[in-house]
Amino acid sequence: MDNTPQVSNAFATFMKEAPQQQQAWMETVQKLDAASHLDPKTEEIAYISVLAAMRLESGLPFHVKHAKALGATREEVISAVLLGLPAAGNGVIQALPVALQAYDSE
Repeated sequence: MDNTPQVSNAFATFMKEAPQQQQAWMETVQKLDAASHLDPKTEEIAYISVLAAMRLESGLPFHVKHAKALGATREEVISAVLLGLPAAGNGVIQALPVALQAYDSE
């Protein structure tokens, strides 16, 4: 069974159609990861919060599965999605079913 998280269709298209830009993007992401003082699980949970607040649900399945692989619980994913509720409003709840479907799928 392949446990590799799948990227969104948009990101897969980006990878295929703009490989040079995608490579530059990934180099930047790797440098930002290296500069972070958060452990990988905490960073992934924080990123889920940002995706939910920004209403970027297409990125949630990849990042939720990665967080789960790093040891995040279902309850931590729920809390991450809802963390932005006071600041970002109830738009974050749109991310909840997407995140839970990704977490529960295997």
